[in-house]
Amino acid sequence: MSTSTSESADKAALPTPATLPTAPPADSVAAPYPPISAHRALHQRDISNRLRRIEGQVRALVHMIDEGRPCEDIAQQMAAARKALDKAFYRMMACSMMEAATSADAENELERSTRILEKYA
Repeated sequence: MSTSTSESADKAALPTPATLPTAPPADSVAAPYPPISAHRALHQRDISNRLRRIEGQVRALVHMIDEGRPCEDIAQQMAAARKALDKAFYRMMACSMMEAATSADAENELERSTRILEKYA
């Protein structure tokens, strides 16, 4: 098969600008989430950093397993990763509770956060 035939087949498969989906005008799109407060931004950064460290722990666990390390060593590191993940979850929920307590609809928001804790903790 020649390259010109291959190229024309590739071009035929590409969408043209007229067939590409367009985004609705910016003024008609509702923001999916409320603006982030400075307090929330700090908590999000903290939780993201924690999750990146946990990701590194999990990668190290895979490496330990691939190396054939003793089960007790692996179990110890798994427990540490699990505890770190729990800590990140509770930090996130603390932020949720603090935001709920200061919201205009505090009672309903606190109830919502409580249900999340009951369901996932």
